[in-house]
Amino acid sequence: MEAVAGLTAVDGATILTNDYQLLAFGAKIARRKGSPQVEQVTLTEPIEGDVPQQVHPSTLGGTRHLSAAQFVHDQRDAIALVASQDGRFTVFAWSPCEESVHAHRVETLLL
Repeated sequence: MEAVAGLTAVDGATILTNDYQLLAFGAKIARRKGSPQVEQVTLTEPIEGDVPQQVHPSTLGGTRHLSAAQFVHDQRDAIALVASQDGRFTVFAWSPCEESVHAHRVETLLL
């Protein structure tokens, strides 16, 4: 785990299989050819009384967040984890119930 964690310091994405085999690091994620740009995500936080919000992915952060949201939008069986320099940690996954990308901010669980 330490070796993979060290690779996340490299600019770009670290890509793992679902059984944690390393495929690539420092990868640039682009939108799938012909796929529409992700326009909204469902944002939640693990806080009592939290109400899901529909937001544009640019409100979540910078390039890392936009890339992660687009990747999950295009690859619906994928999960993307984004650790921001500002301390936010967001898990992106496709929600079949919402038919949209779900962005779940979990940094409060890490405190």
